[in-house]
Amino acid sequence: MDLEVLKIAADTDNNRNIEKKTHISKLKNSLCGDEMQIELLIKNKKILDFGYQGKSCIYCQASASLLSKISINNQKEKINNLCDEAEFYFDDNYKVSDKKLISLKKLIKKKNINKKDCIMLPFKALKKIVSS
Repeated sequence: MDLEVLKIAADTDNNRNIEKKTHISKLKNSLCGDEMQIELLIKNKKILDFGYQGKSCIYCQASASLLSKISINNQKEKINNLCDEAEFYFDDNYKVSDKKLISLKKLIKKKNINKKDCIMLPFKALKKIVSS
């Protein structure tokens, strides 16, 4: 087990319900059974709050934690693009230029390719919201 992944998953600041949520998405990984629910407060196409909950593995929890931190105070369109590009991060040669996104490379990397479905579940749940 990668200690960096454990450290990321242990940051549970946004592992909570959002009282005044405007959007909700829930997905289940049919391969392993992980479940992830994402709740957002969006106003004027900007994500103001992000809460997540799930019955999931440490990789999925770490992914949701990072994604929540990156998404808050960002425009829906930018996060939609991030969700589209996230799979490219598994290629260790993929360069990340945005400093806010560099933290994703701690989790989304070639070394963790066998956990790709778990890591991508929060991205897919979020994509259902921000793509509309």
